[in-house]
Amino acid sequence: MTGTTLAEPGTTRQGRHLWLTLVALSMAGMVVSVQQTVVIPLLPRLMATFGASVAEVTWVFTASLLAAAVATPLLSRLGDMYGKKRMILFTVGLLVLGSVVCALSDTLSVLIAGRALQGASAALIPLAIGMIKDGFPPARVMTAIGVVSATMGVGGSLGMIVTGLIADRTPSHHPVFWITAGLGAAAVVLIALSARDAGPGTGGRPDLVGAALLSVWLVCLLLAISKGNDWGWGSGTVVGLFAGAALFCAVWVVSQMRLRAPMIRLHLLVGPRSLPANLASLLLGFAMFGFFTLISSFVQTPPSAGYGFGGSVLDVGIYALPSTVTMLLASFMAGRLSTRLGPAYSLALGAALCAAGFGWFTFFNDSVLHLIGSNAVQGLGFGVGYAALGALAVQHVPMDQSGIASGINSLVRSIGGSVSGAATSALLTSITIAGTSVPSRDAYVISFGIITASAVGSAAVALVTGMRARGLS
Repeated sequence: MTGTTLAEPGTTRQGRHLWLTLVALSMAGMVVSVQQTVVIPLLPRLMATFGASVAEVTWVFTASLLAAAVATPLLSRLGDMYGKKRMILFTVGLLVLGSVVCALSDTLSVLIAGRALQGASAALIPLAIGMIKDGFPPARVMTAIGVVSATMGVGGSLGMIVTGLIADRTPSHHPVFWITAGLGAAAVVLIALSARDAGPGTGGRPDLVGAALLSVWLVCLLLAISKGNDWGWGSGTVVGLFAGAALFCAVWVVSQMRLRAPMIRLHLLVGPRSLPANLASLLLGFAMFGFFTLISSFVQTPPSAGYGFGGSVLDVGIYALPSTVTMLLASFMAGRLSTRLGPAYSLALGAALCAAGFGWFTFFNDSVLHLIGSNAVQGLGFGVGYAALGALAVQHVPMDQSGIASGINSLVRSIGGSVSGAATSALLTSITIAGTSVPSRDAYVISFGIITASAVGSAAVALVTGMRARGLS
């Protein structure tokens, strides 16, 4: 079926096909979101299981985001070259494989390796958005992106709830990953039977050297941030890692500028039309993933530490339910809101709501009721902001670059989340209760404050972008 046929709504058969494609992409997006958050409530338990520190266990989450940062632009580019459906099936296949590795893991290193494989599936999100932009009628694009964004948001909260239900009945982390493997396999079947590409790919050769260089400098950067407290910020190892990150980043930039078909077209990363969307995505990703990782440990900390609610793994998921409900409601309205206000203003509104939710809990964190209210406001923000980000990333690019443009936007969001996870774990391990290794209340408050500021920055960038666009129109 050609892109023109898909772009002309009217027949029952065409409408059914679009609906099935949207269901398949939404199902896959939900599974990817489930795997991103499924380990968050387990992080404190994994510390005891493997006898690891906060910084070490945080890599169970960070490894997934790091893999997403590398795989997303590469697989998005391959989607533009060889067909988005093929790459979507491949990414969900990686999720299934990674889930099986995690389900069989008995050491922290194997679990982290499996999580890295799972994280590569994050490339599905920009591939799905690219497929929607390529194949759906223009009038339905924003609504379809909003629906996919809604299911991704629900998947994130659902992952924590599923983990809580299982952890309440068994001390093992293995069953959680068998569930994600099963969900991923079901998504593969659904996509194979329903989704279709709008047209042939552009062909070409993948930039594997660029992917390797990106991996190296990101690993150096995140390892230096996460291990700075343990090894000493002025130690030769940490300084060398920061220097290595800067050097390999510079080499990576030069390689991308010189290649005819680079992994990342830098004008889609830092061009005048792309930079605001990517900067806003970076800041919002820093805030979102940072809060997710912090709140799990905060909720499970016993009140005897001077803060925390002494909750269970299940409680972490239950307290996230208000966010799920408001995110779902906001996401289904996000398409019409973005059409009326424009993606930039919608993103500004969404990020501002996220900042309000984060700020609420930064100043008022002594009651579960405050957490529930904060989560409800955040859910509204993420529901509006996620859909707007997807639309803003591909707003000004041609069809054959829609996948990589959306992939770059997801890349910087994953980098933001990776840096946030490493930075907040470093804060928690450096500011502790006297005579213990338990993070102090001040460590959490400072971390929540930084996260709030990051969301405010995302809203400001989006607002300025919208004002400039209106001034030029």
